[in-house]
Amino acid sequence: MKTKEGDFIEIDFVARTKQDNKIFDLTNEKVARENNLHHKDHDYSPITICLGKNDVLPGLDKQLINKELGEYKIEVNAEDGFGKRNTNLIKLVSTNIFLQQNIKPMPGLHVNLDEIYGVIMSVSGGRTIVDFNHPLSGKDLVYDVEIKRIVIDINEKIKAILNLVKKDTKFELKDDKLVVNLSLNNKQEKELTEEIKKRIEEIKEIEFKKT
Repeated sequence: MKTKEGDFIEIDFVARTKQDNKIFDLTNEKVARENNLHHKDHDYSPITICLGKNDVLPGLDKQLINKELGEYKIEVNAEDGFGKRNTNLIKLVSTNIFLQQNIKPMPGLHVNLDEIYGVIMSVSGGRTIVDFNHPLSGKDLVYDVEIKRIVIDINEKIKAILNLVKKDTKFELKDDKLVVNLSLNNKQEKELTEEIKKRIEEIKEIEFKKT
């Protein structure tokens, strides 16, 4: 059986940058330990995604469609990954902005300005140059992926969607009605309701219980 758009599939993967073969993401605990990348708080387990919904990078998402179960090496170009580098996202920022927040700017420091993340490239006098491009922008990627199974169980599908919002969210399915224990504003509830109904046609009604 081949995968198709709209299928929920369980995958294991190791993701590397093509140029230097550096791992930047993975679900495989053994590989994490072998490469001194293991973190005790990280959840090393297969993930469940819905194909065609960009739960993963677009370039990976589309290449997982029409595949048999098994292992694959998938290459994702920069444009379909984290995007090309944009010189317009390299900004000159007054050093005083950092000093007022008790931050001493220095090259390589990761910073957050108005919820936009960047990396300081250089500091000269009162001028600080910050690169707001994603650290992996402009880089081609390679994924070693194993498609382990196509997920059929509706509860597993619901859990996979809710994990995108908040991990281990409690829920209950009663016939075609889903009750979710999650505190969201009205806009968020509407968007999540539409997304769940679009991905799982069996669900006709959704109720949110504030936690």
